[in-house]
Amino acid sequence: MLSKMLTKMFTITTLVCLSTTMVNCTDSNSNIGVGVNWGTMTSHQLPAEKVVEMMKQNGFKKVKLFEAEKRIMEALIGSGIEVMVAIPNFMLLDMSRDQSYADYWVDDNVTAYAYPGGVDIKYVAVGNEPFLKAYNETYLQTTLPALKNVQNALNRVGLGDQIKATVPLNADIYESPESNPVPSAGDFRSEIKDATIEIIQFLYSNDAPFTVNIYPFLSLYGNPYFPIDFAFFDVSNSNKSVKDGEYVYTNVFDANYDTLVASLTKAGYPDMKIIVGEIGWPTDGDVNANVKNAQRFNEGVIKHVMTAKGTPVRTGSRLEIYLFSLLDENKKSIAPGSFETHWGIFEYDGKPKYELDLTGSKHNKGLSPVMGVEYMKRRWCVLNPQVKEIDEGLAKEIDYACSLSDCTSLGFGSSCNHLSVEGNASYAFNMYYQLHGQSEWDCDFSGLAVVTGEDPSVGECRFPVMIAVGTSVVVVHRRILKVLLGVVEGCIVFLLLVS
Repeated sequence: MLSKMLTKMFTITTLVCLSTTMVNCTDSNSNIGVGVNWGTMTSHQLPAEKVVEMMKQNGFKKVKLFEAEKRIMEALIGSGIEVMVAIPNFMLLDMSRDQSYADYWVDDNVTAYAYPGGVDIKYVAVGNEPFLKAYNETYLQTTLPALKNVQNALNRVGLGDQIKATVPLNADIYESPESNPVPSAGDFRSEIKDATIEIIQFLYSNDAPFTVNIYPFLSLYGNPYFPIDFAFFDVSNSNKSVKDGEYVYTNVFDANYDTLVASLTKAGYPDMKIIVGEIGWPTDGDVNANVKNAQRFNEGVIKHVMTAKGTPVRTGSRLEIYLFSLLDENKKSIAPGSFETHWGIFEYDGKPKYELDLTGSKHNKGLSPVMGVEYMKRRWCVLNPQVKEIDEGLAKEIDYACSLSDCTSLGFGSSCNHLSVEGNASYAFNMYYQLHGQSEWDCDFSGLAVVTGEDPSVGECRFPVMIAVGTSVVVVHRRILKVLLGVVEGCIVFLLLVS
């Protein structure tokens, strides 16, 4: 019965790339361990140098980025943090067609920083989940040529031995048949199998790792019959396990990982080095996305890695993973689910959400926050208490506010799901108000809103105050844009009349 419930557990798709940093939780004699992704899809970005300092304070030794942002690369200079820097998918076409394009990118984003005392770059991630089902093979023909050109560029500048190009792929590239949903039956999807094996061959010949993103949370999210305990690492009950020949699986991560091992073995590469580029658990936006589950999962996966037990097929091998992610990102697409903006171990402002022992020994050691964060004034935009009638006008204003901010915490099972209609309006108004820089005209909503100095937070539902404008990127309000356009239009008309 359990096998039927787990039929699709090996094929759950991660629909977005999330983005991240990697933290080394190993002893000083090993480079293998636990990492974390650092994504930057947020409206109000923390100063990169303060984030790097926080990482050092917490013992983060490795970081995986999604681009080669100059401000972040400069902040990492001299930090001693090992870096995986990335090339976005939109650059793959040009990168695949022109070796000089790859040469230029490497010169500008790798060679410029990879000097003694500079940035310790270990990998270049070429694309992010380019074979994702949702992309409909858009990058199928360009990924391998881009990978080769990037590695050639690294070789050209004498960095090929110390910096390897890899391709982070999603776990939906392999699957087990519904008729036999066990890891040993796994193989690469037929429509991308040849292209995937070509990439594997190149990576293996270059002594580069195979990078895969695995999300047990999505197994649970995508299947209402999925046994929740199987998504975690702290249950050994035989009723919550899957048997595959001589191997017994007590969690979906091991099962998914060994499905990849089986796929690699069928391709002729049983000993291929594997890095898990993304793995984590969100804290809001779904009934199973909360702080308790996120802490449970991340503590479990860290302990699993640090005990060096490996997986049933690769027993005794120390795993290397990148937790997803370092910080919440309120500008991510929520098409896959409202949880997408809540993957961070830390809040948007660098405050830790929960205690997390990065050594895997469960010491409940607290994490250090980002220090010296400057906030906007302690004021909030809420529904005017004098509003007595709830009508369609209010609903339209709520929809407008949420369409241009992040209201994912209001969804079913989320931290603010218990609010009244009035509370929903206040939350939506405030998120819009904060996102747009606390401008006076951003707390109007057809006269329904008012600014208050009293924190309207209720229990676990927090009404945030955003990071100060001077340290962030703030969206220009459409009303200002209209005024500016009106001024320009008026000037043009005036000039035409004068002439």
